Amino acid sequence: MRCSMIALPVLAAATSVVARAPSPGEDGKYTISSKGIKAQFIPYGATLTNLFVKDKNGEDVDVVLGYEDIDYYPEDPGHPVYNSIPGRYVNRIGKGTYTIDNTTYITQINDGTNTLHSGTNNWSYRVWNVTAATEDSITFAVTDASNSSQGMLGLVEGEVTYSVKGSTWSIKMEATSPEVKTPLMLTQHTYFNLDAYKNPDTVKIWNHTLYMPYSKRYLVADDGALPTGEIGTAAPNSINDFASKANLFLGHAQNDPRFAGNCGGGGACEGYNGYFLIDDAPKDAVVVSLASAYSGITADLRTDQPGVVIYSCNWMDGSADLKSTQGTADNRKVVRSSCVAIEAQDYVDGINHPEWGRLDKQISGPGQTYSWESSWTFGNL
Repeated sequence: MRCSMIALPVLAAATSVVARAPSPGEDGKYTISSKGIKAQFIPYGATLTNLFVKDKNGEDVDVVLGYEDIDYYPEDPGHPVYNSIPGRYVNRIGKGTYTIDNTTYITQINDGTNTLHSGTNNWSYRVWNVTAATEDSITFAVTDASNSSQGMLGLVEGEVTYSVKGSTWSIKMEATSPEVKTPLMLTQHTYFNLDAYKNPDTVKIWNHTLYMPYSKRYLVADDGALPTGEIGTAAPNSINDFASKANLFLGHAQNDPRFAGNCGGGGACEGYNGYFLIDDAPKDAVVVSLASAYSGITADLRTDQPGVVIYSCNWMDGSADLKSTQGTADNRKVVRSSCVAIEAQDYVDGINHPEWGRLDKQISGPGQTYSWESSWTFGNL
């Protein structure tokens, strides 16, 4: 079967200004709140900048990473995608190519030999429009012109609504591609440290517990965190086991010699940067539970997605500053393995693995609406 190859120059993405859009506060952030949560956002990347929840003492704790100066979000050359919406196709595209209807498209290589989050003009780099805001919800919208990320053809309109109620933060996304079939897969790229870096004994994330009762299986990945196609099953108490019992520490396998290179990087990536499948979870079941005994905070994820990426922040190099809401006099930096990103999404690089049966979930076109829904409920141990 013959295929054609297409590589197109990147077009500048344009965003329109919404008339009479709701206004942010004096700090430039939009704030929504409920009895148990205060969440703050900026239009750049539809980014969550702060998320305050109650610890075991009833004190407010800012449990997500970010920058003190909101003007630094577009300036940081490292661009870790702090709590924003990358897209239109998140995570990796193997070797920077994919095929739709016998035509192969070439995408920007920006992560080793692969494409990450659709390249360096993905949606986390865009200024979204605020289209609605109330005391407990806010909606952002983005217009993604054809080929504004290299090799991503066709206009896409995207929207995310964040809302809070009680102790739950909810995220709902929709997107449409009215012109052509295109890759479409989204996530909220949320980074957590439930201690807000205030634990005097450690700033590492290994003291948090992680329980994923429906995630015995995971995508086996190569040294560049790209799935090989193989689906593995984690044996109880093995490195990738967070399903066999509750209250396993994120660092439970630190003494295993393989832990130091478990997420690739030529053996330099300790911990986790991979995709765990969610199998046979009942509707509205808690599929991920993150907790810290120090703060006493628990975070429970519900999602309609078939899996999650767990990334334990190996590549944080200690150069980024913490926000004023986080850290101590001795702890002022985001150091290696001090946070965890939990990203509900479809199978990584599923667009290049038809054997997984995910193509109809990752390619969208005229007449279709892509949707994504998740929520985090916070409590105390």
